Amino acid sequence: MNSYERYMAVVRGERADILPRLPILMQFAAEFIGSNYAAFASDHRVLVEANLRCAETFAFDQVSTISDPFRETQGFGAEIRYVADGVPRCLKPPLEDTKDLSTLRRPDPLASERMLDRVRAVQAYNQAVRNRYSILGWVEGPAAEAADLRGAQNFLMDLLLDAPFAGELMARCVEVGIAFAKAQLDAGADTIGVGDAIASQVSPKLYEQLIFPLEHRLFEGIKAAGGLIRLHICGDTTHLLPYFARLPVDIVDLDWQVDMAVARSILGRHKVLVANLDPANAVKRGAPASIKKALRQLYAAVGNPFMAGAGCEIPPGTPPANLQALCSPIPYRP
Repeated sequence: MNSYERYMAVVRGERADILPRLPILMQFAAEFIGSNYAAFASDHRVLVEANLRCAETFAFDQVSTISDPFRETQGFGAEIRYVADGVPRCLKPPLEDTKDLSTLRRPDPLASERMLDRVRAVQAYNQAVRNRYSILGWVEGPAAEAADLRGAQNFLMDLLLDAPFAGELMARCVEVGIAFAKAQLDAGADTIGVGDAIASQVSPKLYEQLIFPLEHRLFEGIKAAGGLIRLHICGDTTHLLPYFARLPVDIVDLDWQVDMAVARSILGRHKVLVANLDPANAVKRGAPASIKKALRQLYAAVGNPFMAGAGCEIPPGTPPANLQALCSPIPYRP
């Protein structure tokens, strides 16, 4: 099996030869090829080269377009500053001082600078490795993008004090997210990753009433466009697992704080779970032997369908031998 075949087999509930490996690489990948985060986030050619070189070196199965949360935000009108050794900065959220949605630009995935750069990354992958690796596009979830547009503190207050506005803003984000996902699927992505990290900070009640319906709408739109969905929400989301079980997603990334055996009992056997080793303590500061052991133990506890990875991005400075251990082949058990 090649990487694409292996990945698709597990998503479809079929047997693979080994566990697919799905580490998320950003600054690590940029530095691995002698570049930096600013170039990686601003130029799709650097992002693609970094991911392809790492995929070949470390033998993982999905190449990604993720770089930072501000692709759509720039399309909405924000100014973004690139940083050589850190995540790009949004200089001022467009709605930081207003709730007037008419002040936002209308992002166009094929015209907005940073959105188009991501579409071009997918196109480059499609030309280079179509049907050899899974190609992961990426969009921001409705809560995450709304927080980027308002500022995190303002948005959390909106959820509590002005739910109609928060809902209207998230609905605008969903509309843009579906269009952005479709552009990436048209360019050759098979899967769309969706990050909605700020959702981990709200109560189950607020999530169910305000965020869940908008995430569901976004995911239905991606599915209608023909994409698989990889949900990625950082932080401890144990309190939200019953809602994740009802979302039409194929793959669920859970951060290291979540007990994966508990997650499996709640999410069931119809969603692929990605291993959630602690990226800092277990992967960066661990040893190859301990990483391999922890991954095998987690697989034994959680069962199929399952893929290898970490709870979030592989940190810069991770010893290459440790990433090699995370991506070491583990036979897929019946």
